[in-house]
Amino acid sequence: MTPEERLQLLKRNTQEIVTEEELLSLLKKKKQPVVYLGTAITGRPHIGYFVWVLKMADFLKTGFKVKVLLADIHGALDNTPWEVLEKRYQYYAGVIPLMFTSLGADLKSIEIVKGSSFQLQKEYILDVLKLATHTSIHDATKAASEVVKLGENPKLSGIMYPLMQALDEEYLGADVQYGGVDQRKILMYAREYLPKVGYKPRVEFMTPLIPGLIGKKMSASDPKSKIDLLDDEETVREKIKGAYAEAGVVQDNGVLAFLQYVIMTLKKDRKEKFVVERTAKFGGNLMFSSYEELEKFYVEKKLHPLDLKQAVAREINVLLAPFRKNQVKLEKMAKEGYA
Repeated sequence: MTPEERLQLLKRNTQEIVTEEELLSLLKKKKQPVVYLGTAITGRPHIGYFVWVLKMADFLKTGFKVKVLLADIHGALDNTPWEVLEKRYQYYAGVIPLMFTSLGADLKSIEIVKGSSFQLQKEYILDVLKLATHTSIHDATKAASEVVKLGENPKLSGIMYPLMQALDEEYLGADVQYGGVDQRKILMYAREYLPKVGYKPRVEFMTPLIPGLIGKKMSASDPKSKIDLLDDEETVREKIKGAYAEAGVVQDNGVLAFLQYVIMTLKKDRKEKFVVERTAKFGGNLMFSSYEELEKFYVEKKLHPLDLKQAVAREINVLLAPFRKNQVKLEKMAKEGYA
């Protein structure tokens, strides 16, 4: 692929790149750039994580070295109890690689990094202190506000969070940091403040957040809003059946959003069609080659929400097959970390 073709692949399902020109320049100059995504080990991973896992797979296809930071220290800063920190890290370390496996990604090109493996080093701590001398409480609080649970009386730990996330770019050797659009304030903080301690700004890359099953942001802390990676087939079907999906309405429709950003993207890459099974009485099966075609049918109410939900549930159960092969081990790990 040419640099321009690589850029087009990276841009799909993307909300914002700061800046696109810098990313294209990077693709032209560097044979194997490095992208990193950090995920704090707080709540249990859910199917919404497939959005960023799939985008990281795109980075792999375009020649990037991919680093996934399992941010255990960040988890503690965001109110994860210290006594379960290692157990939650172990759970994340168990399920995140399986998410890549589910999508068919090559694990040899992915590096899983534990935050505390470098964030407790003397040099890193010194840089945190240096960055703190340049950062006002106002700016740190603003940067953290969309990501960290600050509350009415914020803890100092939450305010430190964006400083460390910015420095992770340097210590991981990243050329690009990728996150959801809720990370935007932290990513812009990194671009502005890293040069103050002698480090270059990076390209900041963001994808949308998809709605949960109840029409709001998919949340690890609200079981009604998401499908857990360890849910069994029947639980998946029941949760999808009960999901918010008003006939003809796209807005806040988490079923359609997951279909757009994960299922149909995979189908397109694999040159497969998305099949909605229906009896002959209701018109027979429908097959879609693109999300746009499917959405048009849905908006025109030619596709019933229940038929759509049943088809989506089948696809999700296929994605979750690798987890069920490791169910006993993962359930034990989850119980220890999230009792």
